[in-house]
Parts: sequence; C-alpha cells; structure tokens
Amino acid sequence: MKTTAKHNERIAKMTFSSVYPHYITKIEKKGRTKEELHQVIKWLTGFDDRKLSELIDEKVTFETFFKKAELNPNAKLITGVICGYRIEDIENTLTRQVRYLDKLVDELAKGKKMEKILRYA
Repeated sequence: MKTTAKHNERIAKMTFSSVYPHYITKIEKKGRTKEELHQVIKWLTGFDDRKLSELIDEKVTFETFFKKAELNPNAKLITGVICGYRIEDIENTLTRQVRYLDKLVDELAKGKKMEKILRYA
C-alpha cells in the first residue's frame, strides 16, 4: 500500500495532542501505564515528560513534533504492518516516523515486553 501526497499532508498537519489521548486510552485498556507510554515515546524521540507536556500544550503538529525530536538511531529496526502500511516501505520520512510511534504504541498495548519494544541493536 503506497501513501499518497494527500495522506502524508493530513498526517503532517494532525496535532500530536489530538492523538495522544487515544494512545493513553489504547494502552490503559490493555493494562499498561502512561509511564510506560512515556518511556516508549522518550526512547523514540528523546522527549522527557516535561518536553512532551510542552509539546502537547502547544498543540504542535506531527510535522513539528518530529522536527524537534532526536529520533533514536535504532528506530529503523521498527518494522511490520500498521494501519495497513508496511512501515519499512513508507517513502515519506514523516509518515514513516508517525507510523513508528503508532507501531510502538500498538506493541505496548498488545503486552509486548518493554525490552522487545525498545529495540536495542
């Protein structure tokens, strides 16, 4: 499945703060914690709790969110299918980064062990 320019633009303009509550709901329904979610986000982006809170309050777009992030060098190890897209085949960098985050949240909700979610080469 190839992403379209329209799809990529929609993701870029979506605010992180609009999606974040859905991440919380998804993981808490499965018995995981907000702290674990923040650990996953920190691993991927480098954002600590304070910075994450600032970005949520500022209602930054995913485009801004990932521009400010220092992506973990092992993020490229995140593979598989999320939302019908094979992550490693997504050409648009921002869309791929957002799908990295979606995949990590999904793995957290599915009960994967933290050591497996946080990929260390």
